[in-house]
Amino acid sequence: MNWTTMRNHLHDSFKSIWRNGWMAFAAISGVAVTILLVGISLALVFNVTKLSHDVENDVRVQVSIEPKTTDRQEAALKAQLQKIKHVDQVTFSSKENELKKVVRQYGNSFEMFNGDDNPLSDVFVVRATDPEKTVAIAKQAKKLDHVARANYGGTQTKKLFKTMNGIRNWGMAFSVLLLVVAIFLIANTIRITILSRQNEIEIMRLVGATRWYIRWPFILEGAWTGLLGAILPLVIIDFGYVSVYNGVGQQLTTSGYHLLTPNALLLPLNIALIVIAMLIGSLGAAVSMRRFLKI
Repeated sequence: MNWTTMRNHLHDSFKSIWRNGWMAFAAISGVAVTILLVGISLALVFNVTKLSHDVENDVRVQVSIEPKTTDRQEAALKAQLQKIKHVDQVTFSSKENELKKVVRQYGNSFEMFNGDDNPLSDVFVVRATDPEKTVAIAKQAKKLDHVARANYGGTQTKKLFKTMNGIRNWGMAFSVLLLVVAIFLIANTIRITILSRQNEIEIMRLVGATRWYIRWPFILEGAWTGLLGAILPLVIIDFGYVSVYNGVGQQLTTSGYHLLTPNALLLPLNIALIVIAMLIGSLGAAVSMRRFLKI
């Protein structure tokens, strides 16, 4: 296909959008709503995936030390914990430090337990080389002397992973459903354009135009419809995500977790949404032509 032919196709596609203004506006609006919802879903899925990965890698065993354990016994216990297979790091945390964590998480009302009233225990925080080995490490740690408890938040962690996987799967399914709806919306819009130009298409066939020569203006029209429909959603998603990141992201940081930064998320997401919008527009046109054009 030479440049002159492509230029004619581009001109025809733009002219068709202009000529079918209200129908094109309806299709662009439908694409805009779809891309907005898909963008929000994908941003949620990507962040849930990152948080799930962060939580998985941050699962640690909290080994509570029995009261009245001497410093020498604590040192021996630490050495035994370090010898357990798949243990990466063992860190000591005093009961005063553990209380500070509780106060940060649940509020200043727990400061009343400072000093001798502190009911917490000194702990060793054990990190595994592989998160999947956490359960095995906890079981072995429980058997050691001077260990009161060895917790890793097993039930809560499993529930959290299950919830995150559910959000991820439902988000992807919802995005796919929206894309299918958008494809058929564009297909129906371009069908009206095709029906209004049947005589012109028939003349083109009689003078020997190839099938692809006839198809290209409609496919390009669908692509422009998708592109125009993606502009406003991208602006909304970009500004909205920056606001959410500055708000919710700062709160998560205090817990040791982070959302994807705007720089890391928005550029790839914008490119992906533009490509998706143009593809569903082109595919919608192709579906419409296959079903309604007799060429």
